[in-house]
Amino acid sequence: MDLQLKDAVVLITGGAKGIGAAITRACAEEGAIPVIIDRDAAAGKQMEEELSRRKIQCKWIGVDLTNSESCRSAVEETMSSFGRIHSLVNNAGVNDRIGLENTPEDYLSSLRRNLLHYFDMAHCCLPHLKKSRGSILNIASKTAITGQGGTSGYASSKGAILALTREWAVDLLPYGVRSNAIVPAEVMTPLYQQWLNTFPNPEEKLKAITAKIPLGKRMTRPEEIASVAVFLLSEKAAHITGQHLFVDGGYVHLDRALT
Repeated sequence: MDLQLKDAVVLITGGAKGIGAAITRACAEEGAIPVIIDRDAAAGKQMEEELSRRKIQCKWIGVDLTNSESCRSAVEETMSSFGRIHSLVNNAGVNDRIGLENTPEDYLSSLRRNLLHYFDMAHCCLPHLKKSRGSILNIASKTAITGQGGTSGYASSKGAILALTREWAVDLLPYGVRSNAIVPAEVMTPLYQQWLNTFPNPEEKLKAITAKIPLGKRMTRPEEIASVAVFLLSEKAAHITGQHLFVDGGYVHLDRALT
């Protein structure tokens, strides 16, 4: 299927690792021009080099998204390089386990890591998205729906992201700009593996988690999130906006007691 993304400039925050990296590669495979916004210099350069070796046009921009001016400069650098922006994928974030036992200052820092840059990036991209009649795709999390415990900052950020997805869909109707969200649950990424490694027996912990995933009793693969992402960014999804798509093997909406 031709998703008609050839030469579309797609900004992907946190695009060098995990789900973001899978979306970057999927965009590249569809002929888009991924702009990888990631402060991890080693991972960003590696992704840029990987795509460049395959003769894929791309760009890595290393900025700290918790700084609003850095978000602005990333968008300006993209426009300077390519002159257009077709889509924004807001993906960067971390389940930092800032809960009620942490301080209000810790909580605000979590919002900076997980929420505020979603607004900053959308705000800075907006004039260019209006011109391209493009789209915004937000990566949320099942924690916004189910809760998790001990992660007030991350959970509330992801809940706000779901609300903003629908707010922006309404806001941007007059411009033909679409806004959607993907809601993953249990996805095996480097960060997830790091979290597993904090347990005395990571393999046993993983088995306990996958046993509760209804479809296939397995983790969602980052590439499965990416496949939905490129579809939502494409013209094939031209009449989809304001939607929360759950790519989670039934984790949230099916009874996890199923055997």
